[in-house]
Amino acid sequence: MQLFYTPNIEKTDKQIVFPKDESRHIAKVLRKNPGDTLKVTNGKGFLFTAEIITADPKQCLAKIVDVEEENSKKYRLHLVVAPTKMNDRYEWFLEKATEIGIDEITPIICDHSERKTIKLNRYERVLQSAMKQSLHFSLPIINEAINFSDFIAANTEGQKFIAHCEDGMERFSLKNEAKPKENITILIGPEGDFSPEEIKLAMGNNWKAVSLGKSRLRTETAALVGCHTVALINED
Repeated sequence: MQLFYTPNIEKTDKQIVFPKDESRHIAKVLRKNPGDTLKVTNGKGFLFTAEIITADPKQCLAKIVDVEEENSKKYRLHLVVAPTKMNDRYEWFLEKATEIGIDEITPIICDHSERKTIKLNRYERVLQSAMKQSLHFSLPIINEAINFSDFIAANTEGQKFIAHCEDGMERFSLKNEAKPKENITILIGPEGDFSPEEIKLAMGNNWKAVSLGKSRLRTETAALVGCHTVALINED
């Protein structure tokens, strides 16, 4: 199944007007014709089956013939991950986390961060592509970058974990501490890890320090291990 993404469709709509880029792909690349059917998501948990009315590269039009709603998850995962020095590594994390199943990502700027700017529009395109490729119907939220102290000061609901590798500081295993069917937020630091001061600040605000295993992991790998761990403990 090939999945198309058009964000402005509502459950009660009768037709879909595709944007120019999707219209061109449908009409010119795939050579779809009137009467052909398409699978479309709005990234909000809905899958639409639509029949093409007009196959125009500038603007395709289709009528909705069926609507399905994705089964709601019993948990919500928010990964708060420092931008990596090499931007392609962060994009790899975004792609793979979307495939596994993630709800929200926030880039966080830390004491040891080497990259402090992000390309939000590019990240959004990576998420959209990964959602379509993995046939998910919910698009993860990607937030603007935020400073570590500002994020810690905000009110975060659910289970809260900070993953670090600092020697001599208490840590618990994420796979043993994370509880299924609950909302979870995990902090993942930059290549140089969180500073001791950041770890203490988080713990002082009721964040539990955790380990992701015995190996020392790159930022993007650690984020993916955290994502997969939470997905596994929530398997039915």
